[in-house]
Amino acid sequence: MTTEGDLGARLRAAKLRALAADLLGDLPAEVDAVPLGDGAALRFGDTGVVLVADRGGERALGPALAWAVRAELDTVLVLADDAEVAGVLARRAGLFDLDVRVRTVEGRTTTPATAAAHLPMVVADPAALAAVEPLRAAGATVVVEHGVVLAEIDGLEVGRVVAGPEGPTLEVGVGRYDREAAAVMEAVRSHAELTAGVLAAVRANRRTEASPHLLNRIGRARWLRADLLAAPAVVGATELRAVEPPLPRDNLLDPVPAAAAGSSADGPLVVVASVGVDLDLVPTAADTRDRHHPTAELVLVLPPRDLYPVVDALAARLRRPARSVAVPGSWPS
Repeated sequence: MTTEGDLGARLRAAKLRALAADLLGDLPAEVDAVPLGDGAALRFGDTGVVLVADRGGERALGPALAWAVRAELDTVLVLADDAEVAGVLARRAGLFDLDVRVRTVEGRTTTPATAAAHLPMVVADPAALAAVEPLRAAGATVVVEHGVVLAEIDGLEVGRVVAGPEGPTLEVGVGRYDREAAAVMEAVRSHAELTAGVLAAVRANRRTEASPHLLNRIGRARWLRADLLAAPAVVGATELRAVEPPLPRDNLLDPVPAAAAGSSADGPLVVVASVGVDLDLVPTAADTRDRHHPTAELVLVLPPRDLYPVVDALAARLRRPARSVAVPGSWPS
């Protein structure tokens, strides 16, 4: 029986073959497209062609390059339906010392993609910074990402400042749904009580000796970054501060690398922490450096079990190579 997933894979494979033939000429019948994440890829001689998925396509360059490097391809053509996604991929592709060409799909043909500029830096509203002050006073770390003011405990968001009818308003909770639930509970409990309860629950579970719990399983990249901010010497830094990723995060559950910038005895550096298998770590990290300090040293930090050879293989292919450091996390084992 053909499932919806099988049908989707076949449609992507057929689309990729048609687009590749338009670029490379007629393809022999034995050239098959294979699934690559939620997209598809095929090889013709020393050239690889990758069609990225519509959803999350901005993070498709890493898997494409990992496949290409493993297959020892000379050229990689990366095709994206969305022009904005193609622009981000083109910007990131330019950071590698590889022949990577990003193209935008337009009907049955493709055109070269233009590298997108980084999103403009947004300064936090002073009123939003004032609104988050109660959580800072309670020991939370304040982080600003793309103008949004957040409060974190060991890398886990416990509060966010949102626009309200009377100006910036602090909402407390782990994620949007928890914040909405807390807002409802304010009918029967004070804001101070709800805040104290959230902070206590997070602190109780963001400890090495805590029992396994959702609160110590999510946001581990940011937890690792929090550890590095507290002990920058672990990666050879003299000081570090949290910095925003190149693109806004969609939610707390997606494993987006967490970044910091600072300096070492040798000069500026950008540190990017990741936990788990993330094939797009290197492109995301390189893009982060490009946004904040293009000439800085780039350091990739992962727990020892997650430092796979592909990380160093891709890091070595950057125009400005990065180094990796294995750092154990402080979450429960």
